[in-house]
Amino acid sequence: MTDKQKQWILIGAGVLLVYIFGAAQPIPEETVLSHRWLKSLESSYPRVAEEEGPVLPFFLGNRRAGHFGYVDKDGNFTVNQSLKEHHNVYLSPTAWAEHTAIPKSIEVRNALNQPVVTIEDAFGYPMILDGRMFLINSALTSLSELDETGGVRWTYDFASYLTVIDGANGLIAAGLLNGSVEILNDQGRRIFSFEPGGSRISVIYGCAMSQDGSRIGVIAGADLQRFLLLERFAGGSGGPEYKVVYHEFLEEGFRRPVHIEFVDKDERIAFERQGGLGLYEIRSRTSLKLPLEGEIKELDSIGGDRLLFLVTAQSKFEKRLVAVRFPGTIVIEAPFKSEYTFLGRQDSRIYVGGNMTLAAFELEKK
Repeated sequence: MTDKQKQWILIGAGVLLVYIFGAAQPIPEETVLSHRWLKSLESSYPRVAEEEGPVLPFFLGNRRAGHFGYVDKDGNFTVNQSLKEHHNVYLSPTAWAEHTAIPKSIEVRNALNQPVVTIEDAFGYPMILDGRMFLINSALTSLSELDETGGVRWTYDFASYLTVIDGANGLIAAGLLNGSVEILNDQGRRIFSFEPGGSRISVIYGCAMSQDGSRIGVIAGADLQRFLLLERFAGGSGGPEYKVVYHEFLEEGFRRPVHIEFVDKDERIAFERQGGLGLYEIRSRTSLKLPLEGEIKELDSIGGDRLLFLVTAQSKFEKRLVAVRFPGTIVIEAPFKSEYTFLGRQDSRIYVGGNMTLAAFELEKK
């Protein structure tokens, strides 16, 4: 071996060492789903609650037959029961009520199955938004806020049928059959009204409000359907105003309520659109369509850890659990068979339900 060849070998070895210790980067951790527990709703009984802790409401079934309740992170049930025949149930994170189609009175119970209040002479259906209790009248044309005794604080009459509703930070956003969106304050007074228009059919099919109430996402109309984002600005003597800062024509559209959620700490909006999932990033004002096979049945309302979960249906019994990594990459597609589904999320824990079974998974870094 000549001196020149030895020199090139030493140079090559030096470059390799520099690369290994200087240029090489640590292998990034991957987020994985680790199974925690599997529970049958038929064999699990409510636990005796010693102290109040975080629990998750769940429902599996349809309006004619279903199973509902509350479960904690360890798979213990505080409520676990079947829906009575010809009854409806309303579930919120903190309270629930089961009632007939035309109730005379409604008993509201908390997540520990303890009575909270009985609404006498009920004229509609209960709903809890932003920690406040409401009744929507049976004609779906008025909204009443109730106090802690079940008495009416105020009632607001809409000009048309109520189709979708959401609430945050003391405000209520209501979408109507006539194609308008109305914003009510905590006193039941309308502070803003808006008609998106732009479609042959003007119905509001989806409405979501950010946690601070400063933004509203709307799915409006059909043939064509539109996605709109409204932001709050300081108004005149009439109070705050909302202005459209983004709108997008979608496809022909659905003629039913559409999934729409503020996710990722209100940094994004996820919404259902024909042929897939719509994702809108608020900071960059950009929107993308993520093609999906099947119809979206369940949509994660948190989208934390830059992951959004959903359940799609390819047929009556063929379902898939899908995980999307932001800004828009499918990282998990897990098929399962079930007619009815449930999807829930609390922090890093994911809950999936099918038929009469609930399963819990934990998001972990490995």
